[in-house]
Amino acid sequence: MSKKLWMLVSFMLIAVLVITACAPKPTPTPVPVVEKTEAPVVPTATKPPEIVETEPPVAAQLTIWADETRAPIIEALGAAFFETYGVEIVVEQYGFGDIRDNLKIAGPAGEGPDIIIGAHDWLGELVINGLLAPIDLGDKEELFVASAVEAFKYEGVLYGLPYAIENVAFFRNPDLVPNAPTTWDEVAQIAADLEAAGTVTQGYVLQQGDPYHFFPIMTAFGGYVFGLDEQGYNPQDVGIDSPGSIAAATWLDTMVKEGHLTPDIDWDTMHVMFENGSSAMFITGPWSLNRLRESGIPYAISNIPSGPGGEGRPFLGVQGFMVSAFSDAPLLAQTFLLEFVATEETMQELYEAGGRASAYLPVLDATEDADLAAFGEAGKNGLPMPAIPEMSAVWTAWGDAVTIIFQQQQAPDEAFMNAAEQIRTAIAGGQ
Repeated sequence: MSKKLWMLVSFMLIAVLVITACAPKPTPTPVPVVEKTEAPVVPTATKPPEIVETEPPVAAQLTIWADETRAPIIEALGAAFFETYGVEIVVEQYGFGDIRDNLKIAGPAGEGPDIIIGAHDWLGELVINGLLAPIDLGDKEELFVASAVEAFKYEGVLYGLPYAIENVAFFRNPDLVPNAPTTWDEVAQIAADLEAAGTVTQGYVLQQGDPYHFFPIMTAFGGYVFGLDEQGYNPQDVGIDSPGSIAAATWLDTMVKEGHLTPDIDWDTMHVMFENGSSAMFITGPWSLNRLRESGIPYAISNIPSGPGGEGRPFLGVQGFMVSAFSDAPLLAQTFLLEFVATEETMQELYEAGGRASAYLPVLDATEDADLAAFGEAGKNGLPMPAIPEMSAVWTAWGDAVTIIFQQQQAPDEAFMNAAEQIRTAIAGGQ
């Protein structure tokens, strides 16, 4: 090779090396690491997202626990409430006595109702355990029997909207006692006259050992069970041995000693004696109406007779609506009660279904059932059955004292003072 040719080849080789060095270096392509699987992953073509049909959102709900008598009435209000507020009313049916017990379990667990229907004397247990929310009747409070509203207060706070009241009243056979006696002394005299004439075996009949039916007599003489203050019943003020209560016990003792009341009379015997005409007067409640109507015996209902302590005042039992403390919508629940339950139409239906005097004055004043109207009148001055837990310490000792007087085993003052001491001891012991 000539020197000229060699120089040409060398020049071309150098040019190639320079061009190569100046060219951009290629970016290495990463190699994906594929983990071993049971089956190879096969890529699929991309698809548009699938549209899944769902049901429309469920409306807000208010759940109400009611017994079989009230449930259909509340269910019928549901459509109107939904139309107005877009809220569904769900009614769950329970036995009346089961509502309270189930609320104690379901409420704290978040599975309970917003509203329950029950009795005012549940308040002590439910409020103490934090199961109820206060409510406000506002301007509608004046439409209710005042004593019924008071019954749903605990320590001065209102926890229920009442719809029905029940209480005892004074029954007489108008063929034997044309005019209603106004005092207990008059009752004693009528009984004595009828017995002396041989018209009846016993003019007035009272079952032995039943403090519930003795209570209206006790109040007429100025007696009481617990004192009342602005907060309600005061369990530290036991009145079983008060002067008025002992005066009533003394009246009872005199009636037994003079033969106008006899021992060993139970509830059924008392009714049989009135129904067959062997007695002329007694005290009972609306739960006896069907039986008396079926018996065919004439009867008239009036207020409890008065005494030296004033009007005879029966215990008052009240049924109503209460809002759960665990409700997610307590204001909505109260709206339902005020706008849909506290109306003349709904209260009329509740009255007709329940067979008890209405706690709603427009319905009570317009009732066409003379018997229930008479019970309502007799209960206007009634005293709510104490809803405080301490009431459980009262019944046995008090009832035993009444029995002891019927059996003439102790003087009336001694019997009632002993009962009061037993009650105070039980309360102090937390029973």
